[in-house]
Amino acid sequence: MTDLFEEVEEQLRSDRYRTLARQAAPWVIAAAAIALVVALGIWGWQQYERQITDKASEQYAVALTDLAQGDTAKATTEFTVVGKSPAKAYSSLALMQLGGLKLAGGKPADVKAAVALFDQAASVAPNDMLGDAARLKSAFAILDTAPFAEVEGRLSPLMKDGHPYRVQAREALAFAKLMKGDTAGARGDFVVISQSLDAPDGARQRAKAAMDLIDTGSAKIVPAVVKAAESLPPPMLVGPGGTPMGLAPPETQGQPQDQAPAPQ
Repeated sequence: MTDLFEEVEEQLRSDRYRTLARQAAPWVIAAAAIALVVALGIWGWQQYERQITDKASEQYAVALTDLAQGDTAKATTEFTVVGKSPAKAYSSLALMQLGGLKLAGGKPADVKAAVALFDQAASVAPNDMLGDAARLKSAFAILDTAPFAEVEGRLSPLMKDGHPYRVQAREALAFAKLMKGDTAGARGDFVVISQSLDAPDGARQRAKAAMDLIDTGSAKIVPAVVKAAESLPPPMLVGPGGTPMGLAPPETQGQPQDQAPAPQ
């Protein structure tokens, strides 16, 4: 009798498991289907991003080549196309190039248009390396024309710890202080730069030279110095199919090389 009861109980248990399996099957299949759809969606999106990035990279490289060959009109058209690309890094770089081309016009309207393009480049940048590069370019563009408060408002956020161009931003602010006649404030900033262990050698040398100008009473030549300083930052370039230069972490505590981006 015991064996019979155990056999009946085992049969009931098997029937119950089969019933539960039949009830759960649709949910298991649905969950598997959803997981498959999600995986395919992620893969498809990655493929799409790779395609648009590769396309933007090629277009940007062509524009750089045309610019180097002196075909500014064609380069402007190509940079404009890349500037509208969903590939944010290349879009930001292209907008900075367009801002540099506008800035070359030299007229107040050109400067205003250039600053707008630099600001747009900063807004679409995918990281601080590119975003702060664009913000620094915009500050340099108005360094000797805009009110000090506006220049300071643009540069102060870039000087915070962790930002890649904090030394260059402080240097630009020091020049702006000289422009408005605040030699004491400017000298204080140059002292900080000259003593900063994470400041590039070139920045420390320029800071010491500026301090000498202040100490010898030669600060009146500052406008010419500021104009020269605008050419210090290097262009942000990208090779065909490559990663935008300057995106790799710098060697010294997040500090980029001895230059900051400048208008092209």
